Amino acid sequence: MSTMSHSHRSTTKVSHKPFKSKHATKSALRNAAKGKVAGTEKGQRKTPHQNVMSKFDRRNQAKQHRLTKQKEHLEETSLFAGRDGAPRVVAIVPLCEDSDVSFAIKQLNESLDIEADMEENPFRVSVDRFKQKLQYVPLKRDLNAVLDGTRVADFVVVMLSAGVEVDPLGELMLRSLESQGMSTLYTIVQGLDKIEPAKQKTQVLGSLKSYITHFHPEQEKLYSLDSRQECSNLMRSLCNTTPKGVRWRDERSWLLAEDIEFASSGTASTVITGVVRGKGLKANRLVQLGDHGVFQIEKIMAAPIAKKKKGEAMAVEDIHAEEILEVPDEDQDELLDLAPDEAMKGDDNDDDMDDGAMSVATTAKKGVLLDDHHYFSDDNPLDPTQQPKKVPKGTSKYQSAWYLGEDVSDSGSDMEDYDMEDESSGSEEIGPEDGLEGYAPKPPTEGAPSEYPQSEMFQDLDEDEDAKQLAAFRKNRKVDEVEDDKEFPDEIELHPGVAARESEWVEDEDRAHEPEDWRRLLRVPDYQGSRSRFTREALVGGVAPGTRVAVHLKNVPVTFEKSYKPGQPVTLVSLLRHEQKKTVVNYLINLSSDYEKSVKSKEELIVHPATRPTTCTNTAATYTQASRPWPPSRDP
Repeated sequence: MSTMSHSHRSTTKVSHKPFKSKHATKSALRNAAKGKVAGTEKGQRKTPHQNVMSKFDRRNQAKQHRLTKQKEHLEETSLFAGRDGAPRVVAIVPLCEDSDVSFAIKQLNESLDIEADMEENPFRVSVDRFKQKLQYVPLKRDLNAVLDGTRVADFVVVMLSAGVEVDPLGELMLRSLESQGMSTLYTIVQGLDKIEPAKQKTQVLGSLKSYITHFHPEQEKLYSLDSRQECSNLMRSLCNTTPKGVRWRDERSWLLAEDIEFASSGTASTVITGVVRGKGLKANRLVQLGDHGVFQIEKIMAAPIAKKKKGEAMAVEDIHAEEILEVPDEDQDELLDLAPDEAMKGDDNDDDMDDGAMSVATTAKKGVLLDDHHYFSDDNPLDPTQQPKKVPKGTSKYQSAWYLGEDVSDSGSDMEDYDMEDESSGSEEIGPEDGLEGYAPKPPTEGAPSEYPQSEMFQDLDEDEDAKQLAAFRKNRKVDEVEDDKEFPDEIELHPGVAARESEWVEDEDRAHEPEDWRRLLRVPDYQGSRSRFTREALVGGVAPGTRVAVHLKNVPVTFEKSYKPGQPVTLVSLLRHEQKKTVVNYLINLSSDYEKSVKSKEELIVHPATRPTTCTNTAATYTQASRPWPPSRDP
């Protein structure tokens, strides 16, 4: 008998569980992957934000974003860089009665020790500390002058007064600037040191800031003209900040007139000198000269500023001053805003032929014409599925539904024309073997009430009696036929003996009520596509932006010289192709709540659609429930 060893069960020794980390380490994941790249499931796609990128990929992506932004910033600021760079246009708008634009420009220049003479017209100032050039546009308290000056400004500086509130004219100018669209905005305050006691300066400054942020919430700081340090900070911002621009302006070429040479005779051209901004200036495109109209370009010549050389007391003009940069060719746009009469006559003849063909019902196509579609035609069956098609012999209706015209072989002998009509209308009898599908339940005759009202017996009257009743109905009608036609202009009443399908259908029934030049207006079937095409066309070619040029305009009237005011800036904006032509445009005009008066019907309005201020006449119509809302008629 073997001896067995005896041992007691351990009661105090506990085996510890192995450590399990909640999240695996990077080294463990790398070892487990064994060099494999984890792929996504089939049919599952993740956005770049959902994908977990490595540290190298994140650094590479950040570097690409940084290089892209640097390139965009360099393209925007290269226009103002260098000795021959374009100046930054700064328009100063006085909103209060006691605002002094000359004092504001003087304080800004003296903060950087710049000596410059004040002028009424736009003038340049060189800022040597920041290696930039500013072009001041001093504006007066005139709405048209303010709109013209700020239309081409890189920076708009509005002036507030610490002692005088903004009057209705100043508020109107501020709202108009906001509606027209403007670039970067700054706010300056005049007369802040005159506030007594000095403790109220903070309160007045806070009140002015609350007023301007009501219109422009992005205004975080107001600059005081009485502080030299704040004026210096504003000059630094004007010289270093990149203007945000305006979309409608950046799509075109434009310039601010620095010098104007009026035509000396009827054949001479008017010369506008300035720096090209926006897109390239093309000689083939028409230009809008302020509010004076649209003109053609005769030629574009270089006009560099005269430079002083070392050892010379006077400035010497560049030898390339008379260089012709661009001249128009046969692709130059015409000044016609309407189609010529010859084209209109040809269009009328074509329309007459079309009207005759469409308004008279022919025997080849009978039916009711509604929205350019014929309904209930006698030539075609009501249901296209009932048209006969070729199927094998002996095929039933149920079987023929599975045969398509392209799939059936048309070898000939085994095919027959099967008319897809309802077989229930034939002589085939339904037997018990067909089940309950072919049986129709008999209508109940008694035992249950009907849900339909009791019908009246139809009496087929003769033609004479029917005509008498119709005449009595028209005679006893309360509403006159003329008033009825106004309420329901789309409904017509035919003679009882005339069928609607055989009646004369006049599509162009509004032709007699069209305006005189309706057929000569520009028709744009695809506005978005046309706009994109002509906008892309302006991106290529032309005189490069930043070049100082002299633009020679043809046939500028003498009234331009007579109406010219030195204190009002003159702008030149290049138009896109076909932009000068007239067309039908619908405006959505919202009346301001601050305007207490009502706009009367046929009252002349002045509209400023970006580059071309125009006049229009609104037509107010009474809207009724039965009438259709027609767009108001406006002069294009």
